[in-house]
Amino acid sequence: MTLSLMSLLCKDISELWLILKKSTDDIMHQDTFPVCAAEIEDQLKKQFAFLSGGRGENGCPVITFPEYPAFSEIPEKEFQNVLTYLTSVPSLQDAGIGFILVIDRRLDKWTSIKASILRIAASFPGNLQLVIVLRPSGIFQRTLADVAFKFNKDDFKMKVPIIMLNSASELHNYIDKTQLTQEFGGTLDYCHKSWLLHRTAIENFALMVKQTAQILQSFGTELAETELPNDVPSTNTLLAAHTEKKDKMKDDLRLALKQGRDLLERIMEPVKENPEYRMNQDQLDNRTTVDRLLMQLNETEAAFDEFWSKHQQKLEQCLQLRHFEFEFREIKTALDGIKERLAAFNDVGNSCSHVEHILKDLSSFEERSQKVLKSAYDLAREGDHLIQINHYAVDSILPKCNEVYHLCETTSKQLKERQDHLNQSLELHRNLEKTMEWCDEGIYLLASQPVDKFQSQDGAESALQEIERFLETGTDNAIGDLSTILRQYEDILTQELKEHVHKVYQKQESMQEMFEKRKGSLRKLAAKQTRPVQPVAPRPEAFSKSPNSSPGLQRASEHRSAPENVLQRRLNYRRAKSEVDGSQTRSSTMMEDEENLAVLRRHVMNELIETERVYVEELLSVLEGYASEMENPLVMHLLSPTLHNKKDVLFGNMEEIYHFHNRIFLRELEHYTDYPELVGRCFLQRMEDFQMYEKYCQNKPRSESLWRQCSDATFFQECQRKLDHKLSLDSYLLKPVQRITKYQLLLKEMLKYSRSCEGAEDLQEALASILGILKAVNDSMHQIAITGYEGNLNDLGKLLMQGSFNVWTEHKKGHSKVKDLARFKPMQRHLFLHEKAVLFCKKREENGEGYEKAPSYSYKHSLNVSIIYVIQLVLIFVRFV
Repeated sequence: MTLSLMSLLCKDISELWLILKKSTDDIMHQDTFPVCAAEIEDQLKKQFAFLSGGRGENGCPVITFPEYPAFSEIPEKEFQNVLTYLTSVPSLQDAGIGFILVIDRRLDKWTSIKASILRIAASFPGNLQLVIVLRPSGIFQRTLADVAFKFNKDDFKMKVPIIMLNSASELHNYIDKTQLTQEFGGTLDYCHKSWLLHRTAIENFALMVKQTAQILQSFGTELAETELPNDVPSTNTLLAAHTEKKDKMKDDLRLALKQGRDLLERIMEPVKENPEYRMNQDQLDNRTTVDRLLMQLNETEAAFDEFWSKHQQKLEQCLQLRHFEFEFREIKTALDGIKERLAAFNDVGNSCSHVEHILKDLSSFEERSQKVLKSAYDLAREGDHLIQINHYAVDSILPKCNEVYHLCETTSKQLKERQDHLNQSLELHRNLEKTMEWCDEGIYLLASQPVDKFQSQDGAESALQEIERFLETGTDNAIGDLSTILRQYEDILTQELKEHVHKVYQKQESMQEMFEKRKGSLRKLAAKQTRPVQPVAPRPEAFSKSPNSSPGLQRASEHRSAPENVLQRRLNYRRAKSEVDGSQTRSSTMMEDEENLAVLRRHVMNELIETERVYVEELLSVLEGYASEMENPLVMHLLSPTLHNKKDVLFGNMEEIYHFHNRIFLRELEHYTDYPELVGRCFLQRMEDFQMYEKYCQNKPRSESLWRQCSDATFFQECQRKLDHKLSLDSYLLKPVQRITKYQLLLKEMLKYSRSCEGAEDLQEALASILGILKAVNDSMHQIAITGYEGNLNDLGKLLMQGSFNVWTEHKKGHSKVKDLARFKPMQRHLFLHEKAVLFCKKREENGEGYEKAPSYSYKHSLNVSIIYVIQLVLIFVRFV
């Protein structure tokens, strides 16, 4: 199973935060100057030493000590600060080569030269490559300097050569003219004021960049550690506060970038004014420094923008979620209110006007409900939109959307049902009222017919026709079949309404009965009066003398002449009927028993197939939800190192078992659905395949041990949550062991109900084979617990049986007396009988849980089967097992 969208979003934010932090760390960890130009600006302005930007042949920076009459009066602290700062300006690579010092003392005295060299030698903080001294130009001082330098050379304590030059032209032999300022006859353009302004501006810009990076990193840490609020107002407040801080940070970044670009323009100003102008190395270094700082600022700004974009997305999605949750709670409350209010519309009314009034109220309620339903559908569609745009809380939004849709559909359905019920009730009440009115009209008709008119034939016929015409109107007004009416309106019939229907129907029947009686009377009165006919009896004919001439007499004669035969026939009939009934009863009992057994067999077969399907589904969920996820790169970070490359240990050959049951065994079982008594054949045909369970069970201790070490891993908890499993993985890893045990129980049940069936022998053989597999699995579980055997257990052949026995061995020193033999006690040993050898082991109980409680067997001795009688050994096993 893949990771949730929230986890992926948080992962993206974390990765972007690491990029932003690295960018700001690079800026904050940059080397800073031990002394800033702004701090010693007044000391640098004295210009008793400066960096002209010149370089020696090998790139050594040149520090110039110009003529400075008050050189000896410079305080030591100021002198040290200036030298420390000047040596920190060049790049580490150039400074590492060493500096060239040019000391200009052409207008000075030897004593001043000596003092200057000694002071520089004692205080110079960097590496020296060469020291060049321009000695006094006067003849006396020059001569004195030459002589004194030779005698005092050891006093200067410098490990580099000190070269005394007479003029600036000699200096050109050591440093190129292009790297020397005009005072030394060079062409290098140098302005100490501009240099100082640039240095101060660069260091201020670097400090601003560092401070901006610190603030940015602090703000980024605040954003990364922010917990999402649980309500709309808090989320709005947090988003507004973070946005405000972000805008402030962006302003600071833009200000820093503007300052850097302005500084770069000032540095490049000489080149813009004169394209042929050649910048010295210090100026090039200044440009490189500013370019680097600007590039870092741009990279930091880009990293911050991307980080902020993700963070803003998270907060905006959080705000969307909180709005959605708030509206969901309101909609759900409203829908629940509608449901409760709708439940109150349970009255079907007691008259047409009552039902019409209820329908009117329901219609008004439905109009109000439609607004809520529309809002609910809008909310659900909004949730669908959030899901489509990959909102991080899909797992929370989707169930709520489904619930809203379900509530809306249920509410709409209930509204429709209530409306249909009320419409049915209105229809029924209208029909009943029409029937009542028709009955009242009929009763009035009967009461209004004048009796004196019935005395004449024409009057009776007229009244009869009037009744017939009225009864013809019953097609539209009368109630038809009562049972049909009750079935048609069954859903709305309350006890009260049902009684009302019966009363109306009874009134209709009474009215119709009255009409039938009136019609009968009127028909008699309307009949034409004719002269009555006198009946005359026919003349009798001569009777035949034969006793059988009359059928009636013949039948009477038969009845009188054979009473005994009739009685005998009746007795025979009763006896035959009794015998037939007894035979039918026994046959019926046997048929019922067989039918009951067939039902039980089908029940066991259904249980076997259904549990097999569930078993296959559970194996598939474990393989897809756990085993496959262990190789998913998206969740590899959740795996502890102990689980790496341990899938085969944890799951064993579960995949092989799954493919066998899914592709083969389940399908073959389904072929026996209608013939459950023959299912033993299915097991027998696939008995060799069940051997794979032995491999799974042998691996189970290793799997259990690995699970105990890593059961608390986040990976397993995440997989269990995605699968919505109530039980942890170890319960599902036990399923194959439980399943192979379940088969023998189901086969026993099937055999119990199939003793007289065709497949009983196959069932018995299948049960024995399954029990044999269980025994082999059990024996192998004991066999893998053998320790100390140096050979290969597979070379000993198949394990036939195993068990614990008392074993006696000969005493090492022998027995000198019988009483020693009596005191000789047996040793408890666990024997493993293989095809080629018998192993004697000592059982050692282990403490622990689960499979750790299983004992181990320490190997002690073995015997080859070839040197013992196998039959006797088997009898011993049988005796002691």
